[in-house]
Amino acid sequence: MGNAESAVVQKRLSRFRPEDRPVIEGVFDRLRGSLGGQKITGNTLTFEMLQSSMCMLAPDSMVRRSYRCMCSIACEATTAAGKVGASAASGVHREQLVIFLADTLRGTAEERAPLVMFMCQNEPCDKGVTNEKVTEFLQDLITAVVQILAHKKLLQGWKPEKMGDVSQGVKLLAEQMCSELKTTEQGDYDVASLEDWIFRVPQISLYMEMLVAEGLNVWPNVRPVLPLLPPCQETSWKDLHSLLDIPTLMFLAPQLPDRYSAPWRLVFSTLLHGESFTRMLAGLTKCGPTLLLIKDTKGHIFGGFASYSWEVKPQFQGDSRCFLFSVFPRLRVYSATGYNQHFMYLNQNQQTMPNGLGMGGQHSYFGLWLDSDFGHGHSRARPKCTTFGSPQLSGDENFILDSVEVWAVGKTYEPEEDEEGHAKKSVLDMDPEVQAIMEMTGKKLHSQGLREPDED
Repeated sequence: MGNAESAVVQKRLSRFRPEDRPVIEGVFDRLRGSLGGQKITGNTLTFEMLQSSMCMLAPDSMVRRSYRCMCSIACEATTAAGKVGASAASGVHREQLVIFLADTLRGTAEERAPLVMFMCQNEPCDKGVTNEKVTEFLQDLITAVVQILAHKKLLQGWKPEKMGDVSQGVKLLAEQMCSELKTTEQGDYDVASLEDWIFRVPQISLYMEMLVAEGLNVWPNVRPVLPLLPPCQETSWKDLHSLLDIPTLMFLAPQLPDRYSAPWRLVFSTLLHGESFTRMLAGLTKCGPTLLLIKDTKGHIFGGFASYSWEVKPQFQGDSRCFLFSVFPRLRVYSATGYNQHFMYLNQNQQTMPNGLGMGGQHSYFGLWLDSDFGHGHSRARPKCTTFGSPQLSGDENFILDSVEVWAVGKTYEPEEDEEGHAKKSVLDMDPEVQAIMEMTGKKLHSQGLREPDED
C-alpha cells in the first residue's frame, strides 16, 4: 500500500489480528481478478467485480447498495483526487474497501451508522432517511442473509421449502426491526438516530457482518460465522408444512434465554398428529421448555414460550422467562411485566377448574388460551394482558383453531430424584394407607386420573 493511504488504513487494520490483516488487504486484488480473463483497466473496483462475488448470495439491489456505500466513503485517496465521497461511476479505491470492511466487521455503532445511512439512500446526501427507505434496506439485507444461509448450507437442519413464506417473513422482520427506530423532530432518521438504533438492535450489525464477510468470502480466515438458526433435529419433514419461516425463526430464536441452546425438535403438530388435546399434552409434558405456535381461522399466527416443562395441575407454573409473541400480522415479543406470576396453566378433566392451556392473565381472561375441546380458544386483553403486556393476539377475541405446533427447545425433561437416585413419587404412592383413608372419608382424588401408571 502507498504511504498516502497508510495512516487511515493501518488504523483500521489494527483492529484485526496480525495473521488476518493480509486477508483483509487481499480482498481488493481478489475482487479485481474475479472477472476471469476479461481485461481490467484502472486501479479501482467496479460494480461488476463486486457483483461477480456477491451475485449468488445477495439480491442485486443489496449489492448495489453496498457498492454505493463503498464509493461514498471519504478517504485520503478520494481527497487527493478532489472527490470527497466519490460517485459510483469512479469506482471503489483500495482504501475505501479496507475502511468498509473494517467498519462493518469490527466497527462501533458510531462508525456503522453512516454506512447504513449510505445504504438506505439512493444518492449520498446530508439529509435524513425516511421509514420507507430504511424498511427497503432491511428487506434487502434480510433477504441476503436468508440466501447466504441456504447457499452456504447453514440452515442447521431446517427445510425452507417445508416452511412458511420467506418473502412475507422478510417483510415482517424488516417492519419489526424498523419499529425500534426513534425518529427526529422532522419525522425522519438521521445518523444519530441510526447510531442509537444499531447500538440497541444487535441483529443489524450481525446481518451486515454476515453479508460482507460471506459475500466477499472473508470467512473463515477472520473469525467463524455465528449461527443465526438453532439446530433442528428429530423432526419429520415429509408431511409437514411448518407455521415458522426462516426470518421468523431468526427473530424468535434470540429471544429465548441463553441457556436454551438445545436443538429444536417438533413434538406436536395438528398436521401430523391430528386435533387432539390429549395428544398435544403427550408432546408438551416431560420435554422441557417449549415454543407453542397457533394459527386461527382468520390467519393470525401467535404463540408463547414456556420456560418450564408443562405439568397438568390446577396451579399456575413457570417463571418470568416465559413470553407471548405474535408472528402475523405483526412480528412482536411480549415479555413478563411483573404484575403477576400467571405465566403457564395446564389442566384437564377437572370439574371445578378450567380445563385447557393458558398463558398470562387470569382464568377466563387469558392472554392466550386453548380450550381442552381443542376447537377454540381466546386471547383477551383490554387493553393489555396483565402478565405479559400483550394486546389481543388472535383475529377475534374468541377464535377458532386452524392449526397448532409445539417445538421442544431445551433440554429433555428429567424427573426429580430422591437421595438414593430414584425418581420421587407422590405421597399417595409412598403411603397407600393415606390414599385409602382419603377415599373412605369421601375425598375425591382429582389428580389420580392424570398421572401415568408406574412401569413396575
